[in-house]
Amino acid sequence: MSKMTAEPRKKEGNRRRISMYISWSYPAESNRELYELNNRYSTMWEVRRSRYPQYEAMAGNPDTFKQGIDGTLELFMRDWQDFRVPMSELTGHPVPLVQRIDHGGYSSALTDQLLSDIDTLILISLDHQLTHQAPTQEEIDAVQKWLRRDGTCLILCPHHEVGASEDAAVREIEFKHHGDGLVGREQRFGGFGRALMKGLGIPVENKFGLNPARDAEGRRPAPLSVAKDLDEPGWLQGVPTFNVHPHLPHFAITTTDQNAVKVLARQPINTARPHPFVEAGNKEFNALLWLPPNGKRAGDVLIGDATLWAYTFGGRSSLTRFWQNIATM
Repeated sequence: MSKMTAEPRKKEGNRRRISMYISWSYPAESNRELYELNNRYSTMWEVRRSRYPQYEAMAGNPDTFKQGIDGTLELFMRDWQDFRVPMSELTGHPVPLVQRIDHGGYSSALTDQLLSDIDTLILISLDHQLTHQAPTQEEIDAVQKWLRRDGTCLILCPHHEVGASEDAAVREIEFKHHGDGLVGREQRFGGFGRALMKGLGIPVENKFGLNPARDAEGRRPAPLSVAKDLDEPGWLQGVPTFNVHPHLPHFAITTTDQNAVKVLARQPINTARPHPFVEAGNKEFNALLWLPPNGKRAGDVLIGDATLWAYTFGGRSSLTRFWQNIATM
């Protein structure tokens, strides 16, 4: 996003104005040293080699597709088009994608102006914690002010936190659990999302990188455990599964107040592979949380994973229904 701004979207009936905000610094992520094994994205050539020949037709030619970390980030941009295009058609509004710091070094903060034409903000926190992305107090105040407006919905999406333990043996167990060779023994995402949740008083943390269970055929996600009695708006109506991204976060609730956060969906874990969270007796992880409006906030807050906004990891028909629910409620 450059310094040029688009015409603000006008509110038209019940048609929601959706925006995606990617809280990374594109330069900080793409310029990570390749000798670093942890806390960086894979390069495109590493993805090609690991998933050969899946990406050869699209990204196999260095004259037409970037081969470094920037190529992988561009891959995400392409993946998100699967969400943006149909949601634009459904709502009649464009679905902008804003990067906190983009390719050209332009910054886009969460300001009153940016939020003024948004009904649903999907904030994808795919920033590595060591890049130190965090909202200012002015940004936190702007989001709080925006959430006081009727009909708003903030969807916070921090990704996994693999390898938080200082114990190398535990990190090795976590790595073998998710089994993805493109991820190092430590990959900790969601610094911006965590800081925003803290600033907004949301008692949730993204933890671990858990390998989800699959169906009997081993191809599709295992069904979610949906708390239909708690899902008053119907966010998950007609949504039996999410996806099978190999390392998904557990959204841990850090308060004992049972009314503060509602767990709408839990996703089964692949318990055949050991993990400290599994060894502690857990067979599912919190996959979607809802904070209903309260006395200080008129808007809804949902918390789910960053991978929910693309078809890359399966669950296509179910995700499509989830997106439609988000766009029409």
